[in-house]
Amino acid sequence: MTKPTIPRPALAITLLIIATSCQVKAPNTYSFALWGDMPYTRNGDGAKDGEKMTRLLASMNSAHLAFTVYDRDTKDGASLCTDSAIGLEVQTLFNKLQAPTVYVPGDNEWTDCHRRNNGGYNALERLDYLRKTLFADGFSFGQNKIPLQRQGAAGGLYAENVRWQQGSVVFVGLNMPGSNNNKVHDGHCLNPKSARTEADCTADNAEYRARDAANIAFLRASFAIARQQEAVGLMVIIQADPGFDLPETDTENERQKAGFDGYDAFLAALIAETKAFNGQVVLAHGDTHFYKVDKPLADSAHLLKNLTRVETFGSPNLHWVQVQMDASNPNVFSFQPMMVDGN
Repeated sequence: MTKPTIPRPALAITLLIIATSCQVKAPNTYSFALWGDMPYTRNGDGAKDGEKMTRLLASMNSAHLAFTVYDRDTKDGASLCTDSAIGLEVQTLFNKLQAPTVYVPGDNEWTDCHRRNNGGYNALERLDYLRKTLFADGFSFGQNKIPLQRQGAAGGLYAENVRWQQGSVVFVGLNMPGSNNNKVHDGHCLNPKSARTEADCTADNAEYRARDAANIAFLRASFAIARQQEAVGLMVIIQADPGFDLPETDTENERQKAGFDGYDAFLAALIAETKAFNGQVVLAHGDTHFYKVDKPLADSAHLLKNLTRVETFGSPNLHWVQVQMDASNPNVFSFQPMMVDGN
């Protein structure tokens, strides 16, 4: 029996329909997870392989996510910064997730490790360890991995700063931790609860200046890529709350106080780049552990309309935030708190 053939014009139309169908199914609508600041042993969260974390991971694994982003603090601020606590245990945790998982470091993993109850480590040595251990290749964590573009060579300087694209959105992860971004002020260096020396503080400030400049350069380059590709959105992920929730007074800019001025240059760059970008911008962060979605920045008394802040849950609230990206939505991003039963 002779098999029927499709005439060439009809075949061309068929292929066009198939191609169009594939374009419709391109990843311009998808969801992903934001989570971090957990588990904290001192808050009764249990271990990384404990019941609460197991329930949390199961919740995310059941959600068919495009990826997850962990935006800081893999342990509490009063526990030891051992190789295992900030390294192997973290890898094991992230690789239990089916979805690709991107990690943005927080202050509890390196900046605050000088505290005696953290083991009195040198903060810069801990940062170097993180880079060589958790940022040693060009891929995410998770059972299904995605390639990442690192600012520095894998395992090297600024390897933790990453960029990737999903559909028509550019994502940028930056090493911008709490504790004033590792900027140490005079009079705040030597402390009985800290093992830091004056030399350590001098080195920390030099590190802050260099990394802050690198962060801003990577941020600007990412916005340039987003503009060139006519991306509908850009998300920046950091750990620190850069002072969005400080009280405002007529006589003083509280964000410029000693505890928060480590973020001034970054915020100025973010505002400038957001104003020059036609799409929607989200700044995702943790640090203070309360879920929030708002419009926190104004310039010359005018709201920066296309910038949204989302703060994720943190210990003792072991939940996560589901973000829906829809390129056809004028706001591009929508957020839903995902409450994990039993947590």
